[in-house]
Amino acid sequence: MDRALFLAERGRGTTSPNPPVGAVVVSPDGVVVGQGAHQRAGGPHAEVVALDTAGPRAQGASLYCTLEPCAHTGKTGPCVERIVPAGITRVVAAMTDPNPRVSGAGFSYLREHGIELRVGVGEDQARRLIAPFITWVTRGRPFVIAKVAVSADGFVGRRGERVRLTGAAADRYLHRQRAEIDAIAVGADTVLADDPFLTTRHVWRGRPLIRVVFDWRVRVTPEARVFSTLHDGPVIMAVGQAAADERPDAVHRLRLAGADVVVFERRAVGPVLDFLGTRDVNSLLVEGGPRLHDAFFGARLVDRVQRVRTRHVLETGVRAAAGFEASREPAGTRGRMLGEDLLVEWDVHGID
Repeated sequence: MDRALFLAERGRGTTSPNPPVGAVVVSPDGVVVGQGAHQRAGGPHAEVVALDTAGPRAQGASLYCTLEPCAHTGKTGPCVERIVPAGITRVVAAMTDPNPRVSGAGFSYLREHGIELRVGVGEDQARRLIAPFITWVTRGRPFVIAKVAVSADGFVGRRGERVRLTGAAADRYLHRQRAEIDAIAVGADTVLADDPFLTTRHVWRGRPLIRVVFDWRVRVTPEARVFSTLHDGPVIMAVGQAAADERPDAVHRLRLAGADVVVFERRAVGPVLDFLGTRDVNSLLVEGGPRLHDAFFGARLVDRVQRVRTRHVLETGVRAAAGFEASREPAGTRGRMLGEDLLVEWDVHGID
């Protein structure tokens, strides 16, 4: 199972809206004869790749997989209909498929065809790996990661001034994360102060990155640099109904700049998450600023917290959102040094 989980990691950031999955075929005498990973939506599932690799050596073998094999037809056929004729006699799965429409159906099919089952091996690791998919299929919204970089004295920056806090090692790590998630979100204040590109640098990303700007009052202009990066992915502007009615020309100019302007009746982050869920967005990285972070914490819509503590001292400036302090990391949480910066991350609630 450890090997299957290792293989599943290969699909991190490339399989959405499907979950990353790994599979290993082991012969009766304990030899790995096939292995595979699901690497892109619409491509073969991990179990099929592993079985194709094993070929006739799958006869009498055990199949280890990080997720319940599917029993329905989507963009590919049911995996269980490949497992049974391949001659697999035992399936060890980390967890049941969390999708309520299909959950348990794969296991039922395998049991009906006389295959021995064991479920729950490596479940904690598997759940963490596919946490975005679990949230999306069970709650209809993306898994939300709230990220903040703070100075040694607790500031995230100075008002109206661009301040660089993290070092090169932390920047590389955080851009790798951008390469894995489906969408990134910032508030209008961040766009106006920092004018970010909101793209992935230092690493390769093979699919569009959705950028979401919460601009309830339609303050961002078409000259913002993010609109020069539409080749990297769409820019969704979440604006309020009242402001859109009062400033139709501003909305029109944003649309001419290439923005996907979506108007919401209420200034609330929940409806925006629901909208993103309909766009198959499994994961959302909320980078700031403090007002937007406060909105997510206040709505209890933060799933994972990431705090990068840097060695810079600003002495004055803008404080991080209160939610980063109110949401305390569980006892025993360990940090990771990224150069001279310390990253600590924890889940606000369990992955269920």
